[in-house]
Amino acid sequence: MAGVTDRPFRQLCKQLGAGYAVSEMAASNPRLWASEKTSRRIDHAGEMEPKAVQIAGADPTMLAECARFNVDRGAQVIDINMGCPVKKVCNSWCGSALLQNETLVRSILEAVVASVNVPVTLKYRTGWDRSHKNAVAIARVAEASGIAMLTVHGRTRADGYSGEAEYDTVAEVKAAVQIPVVANGDITSPEKAKWVLRQTGADAVMIGRAAQGRPWIFREVAHYLRTGVHLPPPEIAEVRSLMREHLLAHYAFYGEYLGVRTARKHIGWYVRDLQGGEAFRQQMNRLEETVTQLDAVDAFFESQLRYGQRLQYVNADEKWAA
Repeated sequence: MAGVTDRPFRQLCKQLGAGYAVSEMAASNPRLWASEKTSRRIDHAGEMEPKAVQIAGADPTMLAECARFNVDRGAQVIDINMGCPVKKVCNSWCGSALLQNETLVRSILEAVVASVNVPVTLKYRTGWDRSHKNAVAIARVAEASGIAMLTVHGRTRADGYSGEAEYDTVAEVKAAVQIPVVANGDITSPEKAKWVLRQTGADAVMIGRAAQGRPWIFREVAHYLRTGVHLPPPEIAEVRSLMREHLLAHYAFYGEYLGVRTARKHIGWYVRDLQGGEAFRQQMNRLEETVTQLDAVDAFFESQLRYGQRLQYVNADEKWAA
């Protein structure tokens, strides 16, 4: 998720139970590798293993070179993006636009797999639109090309992020290949994770948007799958400490000016379902120094103690919706 899964956030998710976290989508064009944006996206210095870098592009040779470049910099897994539905990405024949050309897909996968000595994985969607769903065909091409694992988002490119993800196609992919398959899309609770695993037969689930502001969802899901019992909401003292750790790492990664501005979205996600969260978000968005932003976050979570020792969600029942 570009703009979200940077190194500080990936590290936090891994600390809180995510077994695997992939970098933001990095462009394969070598002219962009030295740019500030791309350099940050492929920066995994000090990150917990495994270190996975996601690459995007439409040229097999360029993608192979990009894969080698990142492996030389320490990437332990290369993930190829054929799932992004964003218009400007698809207009360049990258992301999910590639699903329209299975011959090109094969060329890309074979080139990247042959270029590196680490596992290469593929993240993709169920097809270009609902009339052209070719996830199973792509899965067979990927397996034959040496792809080590598939992650399937249960929507077509035309769906974007609207409606509900469907998992029947993920189940068809799992039945069609021998390599591991990961189910993705609308997994927002421990119950939903368990249901999707049972419905699809997938080897794992991948959680994206539901982790925004709630990175502890990974340990909640792992605990529920293991025991069938919910963990209680985290203690406010722990969340306050996690927020401080996250923000300090974020500021160090981006610097003062960019750090305080890019942190706003993360803070907004953390507080959106808490008492007074929306009013605080609007206030916080006017702060322009890291010190005052950090102090404001500390004060907000201190104020939450009036409701109890643990987080009290405004829509608590929705947190467990399947």
